[in-house]
Amino acid sequence: MTDETDVEGAEAGEAGVPGTAERARDEDTDAGAGADAGAGAPGGEETEAGPARRWPRVLAGVLAVVLLAAGGAFYVAGRQLRDTPATSNKALTDSAATTQVAGDVTNALGKVFSYGPGDTAATKASAQQLLAGRALQQYAALFGQVEKQAADQKLTLTTHVVRAGVTRLTHDSAHLLVFMDQVYERKGKAASTAAAQLSVTARLRQGRWTIVEIDAR
Repeated sequence: MTDETDVEGAEAGEAGVPGTAERARDEDTDAGAGADAGAGAPGGEETEAGPARRWPRVLAGVLAVVLLAAGGAFYVAGRQLRDTPATSNKALTDSAATTQVAGDVTNALGKVFSYGPGDTAATKASAQQLLAGRALQQYAALFGQVEKQAADQKLTLTTHVVRAGVTRLTHDSAHLLVFMDQVYERKGKAASTAAAQLSVTARLRQGRWTIVEIDAR
């Protein structure tokens, strides 16, 4: 009985060894899986961190587009502001050009509207140089009467520009409001003075302002 019992126990022990080995292998497998899972964890964190790192770059790109669009809008608004009639009028911003046109027009009016009985030819020649366009046409049409009147009445006319105000000025055109005093002298009579007010348009030609329109006000 003892021998059989020992044999059976031995067989049972031998039979139990594979079961233990299988459990050991299972434990090793579980441990390996755990190790693999543990090793895979950092990779998972990196995968999740990847999009998070990309967000700042995406936001920076969006901000750049927004800033460019805003800059374009401000540029257009600035151009519109600069191109308004008030800001494009150089009479408000360019004192040197304003002084030049006022001086040229003052000089021209003083010459073409001043004459004497014996020097109407000089006045006519000045008009050819200082007037153009409609202003010259009107002046030429009336100058025949002026010459006859000056000769018949021994009339001398002297024109003084009191003030020439530039109301609008661009790079090549100007509009002015001119106030003048004209002194009439006839032989044997006292001189008389009359005030005149003109609306004048001038054009810049070869560095000099030429009067192209004259309208009495």
